[in-house]
Amino acid sequence: MIRSLVTGLAVAGLSCAVVVPASADDRPPTPQNDPFYTAPSPLPNVPAGDVLKTRKVDLYVDILRLFPVPTRADQVLYRSTSATGTPNAVSGTIITPLTTWPGPGKRPVVAYAMGTQGLGDQCAPSYQIRTGTEVEVAFIAQAITKGWAVALTDYEGLGTPGTHTYATAKSEGRALLDVARAATRLPAAGLDPTAPIGVFGYSQGGQAAAAAAEQAASYAPDLKVVGTATGGVPADLDLVAASNDGGIGFGLVAAAAIGLATAYPEVPLDNVLTTQGKELFAKIKQACVAEIALLAPGRRLNDFTTVPNVIKDPRWQKRLNENLLGNVKPSAPVYLYHGTADELIPYQGAQQLKARYCAAGATLEWHVIPLGGHVVTVSLWGTNALNWLGDRFQNRPARTSC
Repeated sequence: MIRSLVTGLAVAGLSCAVVVPASADDRPPTPQNDPFYTAPSPLPNVPAGDVLKTRKVDLYVDILRLFPVPTRADQVLYRSTSATGTPNAVSGTIITPLTTWPGPGKRPVVAYAMGTQGLGDQCAPSYQIRTGTEVEVAFIAQAITKGWAVALTDYEGLGTPGTHTYATAKSEGRALLDVARAATRLPAAGLDPTAPIGVFGYSQGGQAAAAAAEQAASYAPDLKVVGTATGGVPADLDLVAASNDGGIGFGLVAAAAIGLATAYPEVPLDNVLTTQGKELFAKIKQACVAEIALLAPGRRLNDFTTVPNVIKDPRWQKRLNENLLGNVKPSAPVYLYHGTADELIPYQGAQQLKARYCAAGATLEWHVIPLGGHVVTVSLWGTNALNWLGDRFQNRPARTSC
C-alpha cells in the first residue's frame, strides 16, 4: 500500500510525462553486472566530487516502466572519501528539471540522502529509480516540480563493488556532499558551482544529512549549503542498537554492524560470528531492506557471536563515538523532526540530538510529531521539511527553537 501511494503521488506530480512503455528486455542490468559501477583502477588522483564516469539515463516512477520522468537524468560515478579518509568512488544520479529556473539566483540543488535501501548492490537508488522500484520518488518528484535539481547518492559500497558502509555517518555525509559537488561540476546538468545547496534526508538519510551538515564547513567549504532538513535521525548508534536488539528491528542492527565493520576493519565482527551468525550476516549483505526486516526479528546480537556484548569492545565504542551526531555546529540552519512513537529510532535520541545542537549554538528548528511512528512521520512531515528548504532557497530567515 505504501509503495502504491508513493508511486501515485509521484505520477501525479509528474503528470506531463509522455507514456512510452518499456519492455522487460529493456531493463538495465543490475549493478553487479554493469561495468559502469566499477571505478577505474587505479583511482584517478582528482579532487573529491569530481565525476569519474557519466551517462544519460531514463528514470521511471512505476515498476512496469510506463511513466518515464520528464527530466534530464545523468548517472554518475564520482570521487568521494571514506570514513577513514581514503579516496573512493561512489555512484549516484543527477536529476535536472527541463523547465527554466525563474530565480531568484541560480537553480537550487537538493542533496538527497535516501532512507535505508539495504546492503545488496541491487538496492542502489541509482538502479531502483531506473527500474521503477524506488519508494522515495514522491519527495524527489516534489523537488523536481518546484524546479530544483536533485543529486542522489548511492552511498559508499552500494552499487559499487564492496560492502555498503551502512550506518557510518562520516562516509555517508561525505558521499552526500560530494554528489552535490558532482552535480555542480557536471556540464550536462547545466548547474552553477555557486548554486544554493539544500540537504534533505530521513532515517539513514537523516543520519547522512545531519553528518553532511556537520562536515560541510570543513570537508566541502566550496559548497553553498544554505540549510539541512533532516528527520528520524539515528544520531546515537549505541542507543539505536540497544533499542532494537531483541526487537523487530534486529535485522537493521545486524546490517549496521556489517556496515560499520566494513568502514572500520579493526572492529571485531567476522571473527566473532558463530556459524549461524555467518550464515545470517551473509544473507543480509545481499538483501534489500524489506528482506532484512524479515530476517531474525526478536533475536539479539549475542545469539550470533562467540563474544557477549561485542559492540561494548573499546574498538567499537571508539568508532561509534566518532559517528555520534550533534557535537559539531552545522554552518547553516537545520530543520529537525521526529515522531514520539518511532519504533525504530528512539525519540529520546532525537531529544538528545536537539540538546547537543542547541548547546553547540546551531540555528535549529525543532518539530515533534505526536504519536508518529517511523514511516508515518516522514509521510506526514516530509513535505514540510522540503518546503522549509524552499524558504532557505528564497533567502528567508530561519527561526530557531533553541
